[in-house]
Amino acid sequence: MTQITLDYGMRVHLDLSYNDAIEQVTAALKAEGFGVLTTIDVQATLKQKLDVDFRRYVILGACNPPLAHRALTTELEIGLLLPCNVIVYEAEGGAGSVVSIVDPHAMLGTGINPSLAPVADEAAARLRRVLAAMQAG
Repeated sequence: MTQITLDYGMRVHLDLSYNDAIEQVTAALKAEGFGVLTTIDVQATLKQKLDVDFRRYVILGACNPPLAHRALTTELEIGLLLPCNVIVYEAEGGAGSVVSIVDPHAMLGTGINPSLAPVADEAAARLRRVLAAMQAG
C-alpha cells in the first residue's frame, strides 16, 4: 500500500479486490456519517453508450447530511458540487484497487468563499479517516 496523497483528491491503493474495496469504503463512509446516495457504474455505462471496454470503475456519491446542510446554508449554490464523489477502480493490471475521494477544500471552493472552510475542514478530517480505515484493513 502507498501513502494517502492529496491533490484534488485523496487516494489510497489497496490489496483488495474491486468488490471488496467498494464494500469496505461504503462501510467506512457510513462509520463517518456518510451515506451513498448515487452509484454510477462507469464501466457498464461506457459499454452501453459507446460500446467501449473500460476497467471496473464506480463513482459513489457520498453525503453527510449535517455537513451538507451547513454548506448549503452557508452558500446555496454549493449544491452544484455535492455530493462528495468517491471513486473505486481496479488498479492497473488488476493488482488491487484504488479508492479516491475528492478533497473537500477543492470541492467547496474555500478559496472563493472562506466561510466554507470549517465545513471543508470537518469533511476532510472525516474522509481522511475513511481512507485510514481502508489502509488499516
